[in-house]
Amino acid sequence: MTTADNTPGPKATRREWIGLAVLALPCMLYSMDLTVLNLAVPQLTEQLKPSASQLLWIVDIYGFMVAGSLITMGTLGDRIGRRRLLMIGSIAFGIASVLAAFAWSAETLILARAVLGVAAATLAPSTLSLIRNMFLDDKQRTLAIGIWIASFSAGGAIGPVVGGLMLSQFWWGSVFLLAVPVMILLLILGPMLLPEFRDPNAGRLDFISAGQSLVAVLSVIYGMKRIAEDGLDVTAVFFILLGLIVAILFARRQSRLADPLIDLALFRTPAFSAALGVNILGLFVGFGAFLFVAQYLQLVLGLSPFVAGLWSVPTGVAMVLGSILVPSLAARYAASNLIAAGFVLTAIGFAICTQVETTSSPLLVTTGLVVLCLGFAPVGTLTTDLIVGSAPPERAGAASAISETSFEFGGALGIAVLGSMLTSAYRTRMDAVIVTGLPTETVEAARQTLGGAVAIAEQLPGEQSERLLNAARDVFTNSFAFTASICVALSLLTALLAFLLLRKATGDGADSDPAIADEAEASVKAG
Repeated sequence: MTTADNTPGPKATRREWIGLAVLALPCMLYSMDLTVLNLAVPQLTEQLKPSASQLLWIVDIYGFMVAGSLITMGTLGDRIGRRRLLMIGSIAFGIASVLAAFAWSAETLILARAVLGVAAATLAPSTLSLIRNMFLDDKQRTLAIGIWIASFSAGGAIGPVVGGLMLSQFWWGSVFLLAVPVMILLLILGPMLLPEFRDPNAGRLDFISAGQSLVAVLSVIYGMKRIAEDGLDVTAVFFILLGLIVAILFARRQSRLADPLIDLALFRTPAFSAALGVNILGLFVGFGAFLFVAQYLQLVLGLSPFVAGLWSVPTGVAMVLGSILVPSLAARYAASNLIAAGFVLTAIGFAICTQVETTSSPLLVTTGLVVLCLGFAPVGTLTTDLIVGSAPPERAGAASAISETSFEFGGALGIAVLGSMLTSAYRTRMDAVIVTGLPTETVEAARQTLGGAVAIAEQLPGEQSERLLNAARDVFTNSFAFTASICVALSLLTALLAFLLLRKATGDGADSDPAIADEAEASVKAG
């Protein structure tokens, strides 16, 4: 950050940069734990024999508990200390990982995954808020946040590879044990290299507010996920409305409390609100793409989960490189220009994905994703930097938690809305497909989802199976290309909105008028 007289903040020393490397460790595990379980599902299903409902909870409970606990954990770090919360979360994550690895029933694994989610919710906001306090120089903080985001991308890229290798040699639970040595290393190095920060004037944690935030976030995300899986129904609408109502009650309570869980004044900072909105829009567009691609690689091209994971590695590498390069670009170009340009590049990536066919090489869609990730790199890095940089240091934990929650909301919203659009396009096109020689009920089931069509085709004789698969894959590919074309338009629209909103909020376009520039800078530092 800069001081009131526009002089740069103190430069970080070697200790802070080594500390940043330590902070990258739990971030890699955070994203790895989101990916490795999918590879282990076939083996754990055979061993634990969960019901269909239990399997869904095994897969989903981790993300749900992360999203629901972020706000509480972020503000808790402001109160008890960010490093202390990180250490507590690391211990809980390690213990829950061992419990998950040796789970003896589906219920035990669900419980372990829930504890993992709560523990993981301490990691991201704690590490980001520590970065906010360790790197006071604007340029150094941007670089540190770029490295922080790159660590998440690296975890997502290596997760399928390392997880696949572990599963080829050991039992399904071995993928969870990857966390244990990393957490032990963090517990040893953390107290030595990481400083402690907390808000000296923070009040008591309001448990009613914590409960309200948990219910609000979980209800909305559950409703969105249900829309993505089953389409719009009464249950999905009920949970989304419940979440919104509780969120309103939560906001009203915060405005009356002397020590609120979230300081609503943060949202009155133009740079904070604009960056938060742009971040949600970016995640909305980007996350939906990965949902489409996973289905395309496995169900259309017929790749195994492990091979499909290998094809995703270049996208993780692109995100890592992009996140690291962004700070040097940010030193030369305004954030609003870089973010807008990033969305344009994202649109080009989606445009490449519109060219996919049922016989295309995986290289085509991977190229589109690599371009997309290079475009999204400045969005994630710079919006996060603006969000945490515009908040006062004592509120860094709350700001970091809000930033992380916006990632969860944007991703869930993108999967729900764009996933529903893809499913709707698939069903509409399948209704026009005439598959002769098959029972009516078989065709109807295949028209619901591509996964359903593949499952049914496995039970049919060779010729009928091939005919159904060819029809379903062709329809899905056309629906995928159609949805990608919509994402092209959404990316370009978001580029325009990001340019206008951030340019105004940060004063990027006020260089010619010192008075406007000073006013914009003061608003960014308010809070």
